[in-house]
Amino acid sequence: MELKFDVIVVGAGHAGCEAAAAAAKLGARTCLITMDMNKIAQMSCNPAIGGIAKGQIVREIDALGGHTGEVTDATAIQFRMLNRSKGPAMWSPRAQCDRAKFIWTWREILENTQGLSIWQDSVEELLTEELPNAACRVAKRGVPSCQTRRAELTDAACRVDRRSVRGVRTQLGVTFLAPCVIITAGTFLNGLMHIGRTKIPGGRCAELPSLYLSESIAACGITVGRMKTGTPVRIDGRSVDFSLMQRQDGESDFHKFSYMGEPRQLPQLPCWITYTNEAVHERLRAALPDSPLYNGQIQSIGPRYCPSIETKLVTFAERTEHQLFLEPEGSTTRELYLNGFSSSLPIDAQIEALKLIPAFRNLQIYRPGYAIEYDYFDPTQLRHSLESKIVDGLFMAGQVNGTTGYEEAAGQGLVAGINAARKLGGLEPFVMHRDESYIGVLIDDLVTKGVDEPYRMFTSRAEYRILLRQDDADARLTERSYEMGLASRERYDHWLRKKQAISEIEDFCNTFSVKAALINPGLRALGSEELQRGCKLIDLVMRPQLSLSSLATLIPTLSDRLQSITDRREEIIEAAEVRMKYSGYIRREKEIAEKMQRLEGLRIRGRFHYESIQSLSTEARQKLTKIDPETMAQASRIPGVSPSDINVLLVMMKR
Repeated sequence: MELKFDVIVVGAGHAGCEAAAAAAKLGARTCLITMDMNKIAQMSCNPAIGGIAKGQIVREIDALGGHTGEVTDATAIQFRMLNRSKGPAMWSPRAQCDRAKFIWTWREILENTQGLSIWQDSVEELLTEELPNAACRVAKRGVPSCQTRRAELTDAACRVDRRSVRGVRTQLGVTFLAPCVIITAGTFLNGLMHIGRTKIPGGRCAELPSLYLSESIAACGITVGRMKTGTPVRIDGRSVDFSLMQRQDGESDFHKFSYMGEPRQLPQLPCWITYTNEAVHERLRAALPDSPLYNGQIQSIGPRYCPSIETKLVTFAERTEHQLFLEPEGSTTRELYLNGFSSSLPIDAQIEALKLIPAFRNLQIYRPGYAIEYDYFDPTQLRHSLESKIVDGLFMAGQVNGTTGYEEAAGQGLVAGINAARKLGGLEPFVMHRDESYIGVLIDDLVTKGVDEPYRMFTSRAEYRILLRQDDADARLTERSYEMGLASRERYDHWLRKKQAISEIEDFCNTFSVKAALINPGLRALGSEELQRGCKLIDLVMRPQLSLSSLATLIPTLSDRLQSITDRREEIIEAAEVRMKYSGYIRREKEIAEKMQRLEGLRIRGRFHYESIQSLSTEARQKLTKIDPETMAQASRIPGVSPSDINVLLVMMKR
């Protein structure tokens, strides 16, 4: 049986859902293939969305017209804004979600997306064919004609037989034909779970792995590696003594993930904090000989940022306790997620150790913690569009690129879906620069630097943190998304109204004069220095201890101006205030970004035969040949390529 589509998406995790929805909304006849339709967008680990930098990614997805933000808002059971101790430009939203409702909310969206079909099956083979010879008629190395469209096929790429996607073949024997295929298989590619010395093939607990597909992709010349991640026990809440734990409630203000839609709809639930102790550590240490991490059973690399409890014991041997964070998995279930206790130790060791914590003395669990190894593909073999440099029409997104995290996966999926649809239309790829989005930083890091452990987005990975705030993702991306047809007219108009309201507040503050005699008593009451003479309102807004809301209590005209905003008042006031308070930093970062854009504008793919340029360092020649950077700016970010190497290339380009 053969079925024909424009785009095939393999895997319905967070990357696959965003990819399929985006491709379909851009007019591509799309089929999403998943092993289990009842686990679409399943949260394999903690059912939480957002966090430091990750929250910014979700807001960017929403600003572009993706769905992760609205699904999160609809299923959130505890919301918090992180980094409150820092300035608002560094805040990051996070929400605990109802795992089951998250799945069904996503499924409802997908089933109502025009042009999108869903098929339940397991993909076993990637179908490819040799590209016509004409596709590789690229001029010799260093010849300027290599700058033509498609011409970004380098001479290096033409030394091997290049291939293009034809489609996929499934376990049920169905052939799906399409010129674009997006692989988003997560941890399922040859997945192998570890619990003590027990090894079980699987993509998630008690779920089958995806076999043969990884080998089929590798046969095309794509490099495959292995990575490891883990997950903790799931606890029956009826067995927990919450009176012995510290309660942490969420927040209920106006903040949310989506710029559109309604605020949180589900009951907001608390989380709980407790700690391990020396008795717990002693029991866990006794089990270390049976740990797959330390007995040689696991060979692949795991993340540093989310270590297992056994790694904490070994790495931080001096610590007498470690914090554990107990989080609900849903609004109606008793299942709880024990954050901080990822483990692949034997089941009995996990249970016995946890029972030594007073709150867990009567512990009952739903399932143990486990580690999982899985295949991933070297992301340096991808373009910034997330299309393979080796197989034309093959896109990859999510954990298959060596990343981890629902948010990172969803962001990549959205970009892959957009670019698959644009490729069909003969349009230039949609690529975001590092000063435009955290998604742009993520993808540039992947394709330029590669990964040696599961990649997670942190704010520290971005050099333009003041530009990439959670409050301004719509300002950065919505208009661009609307221009390419993804963001709806409703979303576009929604942003334009907000943009106008922010501008009016800024104009008012820049022009309204404040008299010292009238404002000083109020400033004293607010603990702010008195004025010696009159000033513009913007000068007071810039003071760290003052806000538009506090100043509105002193200035009736300002109060009236703010009260006249009837839609999303708090959101608009906050956005305007951040823009004004950080205006100097924003201006400086924009100037730096503009300078870097000059290098971004220098296209170099296909212009150099790096191996023959002896004035480059040996490492630079090797790295530049492997990565084959699109631009001079990307080349400058490759580890091992020095400023002197970049100068050599600039001289050769007569720059």
